[in-house]
Amino acid sequence: MVDPKHPQKPDTKIITGGRRKALTGAVVNPPVWRASTHLYDDVAALDAGDKTNEDGRFFYGRRGAPTQWSLAEALTELEPDAHGTMLYPSGVAAIAGALLSVLQPGDVLLMSDNAYDPSRSFAQGFLKRWGVETRFFDPLIGAGISELFCDRTRAILMESPGSLTFEVSDIPAICAAAKGHKGAREIVTLLDNTWATPYFFTALDKGVDMAILAATKYVVGHSDVMAGAVTTTKRHWQALRATAQTLGQVLSPDDAYLAARGLRTMAVRLKAHEASALDIAHWLTTRPEVADVLHPALPSCPGHEFWKRDFAGSSGLFSFVIKGDWNKAASFVDALELFGIGYSWGGFESLAVPKRPEKYRSATQWTCDGTVIRLQIGLEDVGDLKADLEHGFAVFAA
Repeated sequence: MVDPKHPQKPDTKIITGGRRKALTGAVVNPPVWRASTHLYDDVAALDAGDKTNEDGRFFYGRRGAPTQWSLAEALTELEPDAHGTMLYPSGVAAIAGALLSVLQPGDVLLMSDNAYDPSRSFAQGFLKRWGVETRFFDPLIGAGISELFCDRTRAILMESPGSLTFEVSDIPAICAAAKGHKGAREIVTLLDNTWATPYFFTALDKGVDMAILAATKYVVGHSDVMAGAVTTTKRHWQALRATAQTLGQVLSPDDAYLAARGLRTMAVRLKAHEASALDIAHWLTTRPEVADVLHPALPSCPGHEFWKRDFAGSSGLFSFVIKGDWNKAASFVDALELFGIGYSWGGFESLAVPKRPEKYRSATQWTCDGTVIRLQIGLEDVGDLKADLEHGFAVFAA
């Protein structure tokens, strides 16, 4: 039994979460429960099952079984003040499910201008057709966001750091402004916390109502599963759960098993990603080909003071600005051998992609002296990665 006077540290919670004997039995890892139909002992039990809706109670495969319940419980335990976690078949599904659980036609959604492009696309496409207006804001606005509130403001979606340009928002100030709003309806705060995960940034105890993860990234960690998760407080739990179930969202037991297996090593992987990424970020600041390095742990990064105050560490994803146009930047990326060219991140392999952040701005402008290249620093030897980047710079210079 855990001593309440000595709560478990995050490294321990990652290992022990969701492993109650009632869920896993006598084995270390919860087995894969593949089942669409759950059988009842009699009609009375069938009738009783229809009246309850919570993890741990069999009903039908769409509500999950011990494999999914174990993963959801483990993610919930990583967030102080959390009541429950819903699982989804992708990160985008998690973002959409969370937003649809709080918004209705006529509402206004405030979205950080550095948000993930699929979040913007969902807002400007589906939500717009559904009658929800999205207004974008400067990610560095802080408490000033209160000036954007109106009678129809219902939710704020933040992403900190932004996954292209890496500004760090003052999340506690934004959440405090939302909670202090005196309108007829509360303003719900949602955070895409994929970059940091709850290992480096616990969101709910900073005032966030819903913490969203593209678990495809660091939770899974092996580039072989799509998964999403939303962890929330008791106040918003029932709406989140009902919306997910109404939309038929469910994470398959096989994917839940692989995500849970990835979670157990997330702490050691994140520390390795962090150390190598910081090493390479500092090295890039010395390169004559580099105009800027966009890494939250560097003092030059916008919002660095909030990262230093609120975060326990930094992950393996950051960007830098190379002094050249798109074609020259492409020649640099094409020359790399250890860095693959591909979307997503958080896996064991390193990736590099040129990006155009100016395409994804509405409330702010993005300008830089060159082209943005986003790096995912994997688990390879950092010296080998630097040598690969050196080769890319040589081709770039030629």
